[in-house]
Amino acid sequence: MFLLSILVVILAAGCVRPAPESPVYAPAGGSAASSEYGAGTPTASFRFPPTRIPGSTILTPTPDFAHYAVATRSGPLTYTVRAGDTLGAIAQRYRVSVEAILQANGMSDPNRLEVGQTLTIPLPDPRPVGPSFKIIPDSELVYGPMSITLDLEDFIADRGGYLAAYTQDIYGETLTGAQIIRRVAENYSVNPRLLLAILEHRSGWVTKPNPDPATWADPLGIGASSPGLYLQLTWAANELNRGYYSWRAGSIDAWVLADGSVVPIAPTINAGTAAVQGLFARLDYYSAWVGDVSPDGFFYTYNRLFGYPFDLAIEPLVPSNLVQPPLRLPFSAGETWFFTSGPHPGWDVGSAWAALDFAPPGEEAGCVQSDFWVTAMADGLITRAFDGAVIQDLDGDGFEQTGWVILYMHIESRDRVQPGTFLRAGERIGHPSCEGGLSNGTHVHVARRFNGEWIAADGNVPFNMDGWISSGTGVAYDGYLRRGDQVVEAYDGAAPFNQISP
Repeated sequence: MFLLSILVVILAAGCVRPAPESPVYAPAGGSAASSEYGAGTPTASFRFPPTRIPGSTILTPTPDFAHYAVATRSGPLTYTVRAGDTLGAIAQRYRVSVEAILQANGMSDPNRLEVGQTLTIPLPDPRPVGPSFKIIPDSELVYGPMSITLDLEDFIADRGGYLAAYTQDIYGETLTGAQIIRRVAENYSVNPRLLLAILEHRSGWVTKPNPDPATWADPLGIGASSPGLYLQLTWAANELNRGYYSWRAGSIDAWVLADGSVVPIAPTINAGTAAVQGLFARLDYYSAWVGDVSPDGFFYTYNRLFGYPFDLAIEPLVPSNLVQPPLRLPFSAGETWFFTSGPHPGWDVGSAWAALDFAPPGEEAGCVQSDFWVTAMADGLITRAFDGAVIQDLDGDGFEQTGWVILYMHIESRDRVQPGTFLRAGERIGHPSCEGGLSNGTHVHVARRFNGEWIAADGNVPFNMDGWISSGTGVAYDGYLRRGDQVVEAYDGAAPFNQISP
């Protein structure tokens, strides 16, 4: 057993790559595809041959140090129903089943809730602790450096499945299956390999030309409420992010499965595995979930498409000594804007609380046109500008999957900077607006990623913009910016106390 343990450690250590921008990694010529990724351009359809068959022994990476979440409660609690609540959402929040809440409150109809009603929330009756088997490394969850090596279009075409000929109208634009995968991967910063493997595991769309017709409108088995590939993949990507970043933050200790089962999370899994376990928890009843997160479940599907996932690992993905490069506030010197939102999700609701919001000067509320300019927070290359979003690559290699990247969101199409433009800090990005996503007023939303991972604004590497340091309160959208003895608290409005200037 001792020799086997040593072998496991050696194999695990031998299959990981150093993280870009760590001391061991030195890209040549400014290309993210240089060094061990090959010279010049990314390799096409980077794959390993399948290395495992169901039932065979797997040597997996050694467990992580035990990862313990926030302390669980010791007894029942009460909850007052608010507008918009559903019993399912309340059950998810407190990690108990709907049936347990119904029984504890003598209720028979889960749809009969009244605002102001007081519910008793019982303690969960958990299943055994979930598996500690590691499914994917953290670097295979994010849209990070190794995703550069996948030629998405060629890979999908080579497999010849239903996805290869699939098209869908997305808000008036016809996209191919590959374009949908890429758009979701880029927006949510989730690895396209992972999205492909999930789609294959649930419906066979990647390799089967004629999958079950029941999957044509429901490829992930989510249900008719989210028809079509695009909506289902955005839902899946958000849930993957939710599991990944919740595990990172230590804010979750159990999964609530589709049948209401409560499964304590094994403390030695990694964040990437938590992401996959969390996604299938939303989709599966208990017995199916145990199968999906086993070596013969989703792991086997991934291995069949791309080879052993830990052969693609980059560790550490985010170095422990990570330092943010110098950044400016996202508007011109001499102007005073409003700090309207503290740390909150970088994209959708599942990602890390990576974002801060700023609104331009002006007394009009709501979505009004502004002639003020959002400006570059640092030097860098614009890699994307679409549907309100502008992505700036700070290391200048042209790949948003490597190094530091800034997302500027809600940038109006009028006068917006074009992809391929290299901006110096302080140069114009575009005008703040409500374009892209949901917004109740004209503003700019800024967030950071490193090697594809969303970097929390209230974490170990807070924003530092012109000396203003971000912090949170544990409540989304609340938070502070501090510079010396100056303190500004976020406020969803325009007032003297939330004004801020460089």
